[in-house]
Amino acid sequence: MCSSDLKILIFVAGLCMSLAASAQIQRPKLVVGLVVDQMRWDYLYYYYNEYGTDGLRRLVDNGFSFENTHINYAPTVTAIGHSSVYTGSVPAITGIAGNYFFQDDKNVYCCEDPNVKSVGSDSKEGQMSPHRLLASTIGDELQISNDFRSKVIGVALKDRASILPAGHAADAAYWWDTSAGHFVTSTFYTDHLPQWVIDFNEKNHTAPNFNIKTSTQGVTMTFKMAEAALKNENLGKGKETDMLAVSISSTDAIGHVYSTRGKENHDVYMQLDKDLAHFLKTLDEQVGKGNYLLFLTADHGAAHNYNYMKEHRIPAGGWDYRQSVKDLNGYLQGKFGIAPVMAEDDYQFFLNDSLIAASGLKKQQIIDESVEYLKKDPRYLYVFDEERISEVTMPQWIKERMINGYFRGRSGEIGVVTRPQVFGAKDSPTYKGTQHGQPFPYDTHIPFLLYGWNVKHGATTQQTYIVDIAPTVCAMLHIQMPNGCIGTARNMALGN
Repeated sequence: MCSSDLKILIFVAGLCMSLAASAQIQRPKLVVGLVVDQMRWDYLYYYYNEYGTDGLRRLVDNGFSFENTHINYAPTVTAIGHSSVYTGSVPAITGIAGNYFFQDDKNVYCCEDPNVKSVGSDSKEGQMSPHRLLASTIGDELQISNDFRSKVIGVALKDRASILPAGHAADAAYWWDTSAGHFVTSTFYTDHLPQWVIDFNEKNHTAPNFNIKTSTQGVTMTFKMAEAALKNENLGKGKETDMLAVSISSTDAIGHVYSTRGKENHDVYMQLDKDLAHFLKTLDEQVGKGNYLLFLTADHGAAHNYNYMKEHRIPAGGWDYRQSVKDLNGYLQGKFGIAPVMAEDDYQFFLNDSLIAASGLKKQQIIDESVEYLKKDPRYLYVFDEERISEVTMPQWIKERMINGYFRGRSGEIGVVTRPQVFGAKDSPTYKGTQHGQPFPYDTHIPFLLYGWNVKHGATTQQTYIVDIAPTVCAMLHIQMPNGCIGTARNMALGN
């Protein structure tokens, strides 16, 4: 072979290699999902002038904001919100019907799993897994797309906020064991804590039984753990895209106690902004600017405290759901000789099937009588048989949320929708907290920000739903959306 032929051969080979490289699918090195528990959409702007330029304002000023993102189901609570963000689905499909719900007349927690053991402590707080989640997540689909070569890790103080986002095929999920005062996991993921987690816990812990969730310290601790996972697991350093799911729980715990206004809520969002700025800096250093895709959202919002609203002549109030259960059981006892209502949770009444069956009564008769009795309470806009919600006269947007939120065998038999700003709490002139769970904007309107890899700056007020987040992220990654997904991918944020 002459030298000229050899040169041509080398040129052609180089050209082929160049074309092959250019033909590769472009993906970010790392996807970061950040859920801020109980963050109302308007917190982006209520505190905007007090945020620094490197935290939340960096995302707003440089990322893309879906300004009109709502939750399209009820109840609006933590476990459902986190699972919906990452599955693109609703309780009717995922099976996550609440933080707690009833199965076979037994109250169960969404993540509790007696078939696994705690790793990192001896308490039951580690006996958790995603086994009740019936759909795949973004992380699961990312793993499937490359034959499980990606790393997927979840970090949060709340177990459900770490486990459900991370999904079934996650490499790890870590959450806070209050009884131990440090992060733990379960045997669902591993038989022992990695050495870096042991080292982290030795340097970062609290006294046992200290409730870090109600302290701004909880925000800092969560971000520190996320940064430790980023560095020690070398996320974003491999050939495949990795994923880190982070949830901030203290914003919710503090909001429940102190409501949506005041020093405590202000302080936790200032801390969030400060710690987020440090986290973004760490991502820049470890993964590189433009190499990671980050989305920020919330699992639900929250109502303003009803006493705060009343002070300004705005209709509001509390609903003592425990008393409502007692009253309904008293009525049914007098009518049928049994008290079959086990509990109320998430604006649903749960009936004891075993007790009803033993009485020889028909369950439908109990439901119908209960619905008619509850309708007499003026605090309810609507009372309905969950199985017959399609037959109820109510606005379509409320009906859709109720249907999406109902999972037979886990949800309650009877649902209620209270008047706006009337929520589940004892009506007291000294009450200063808040709750969530209803289909109204204060509970459903959440932030959705995209930032980083292939994201242009901008905003839209186009109607978007929480279930649109997962398919949007998956479309950007060029992977299949989760298997129970009902959302729609939104491409207006793309930079190309």
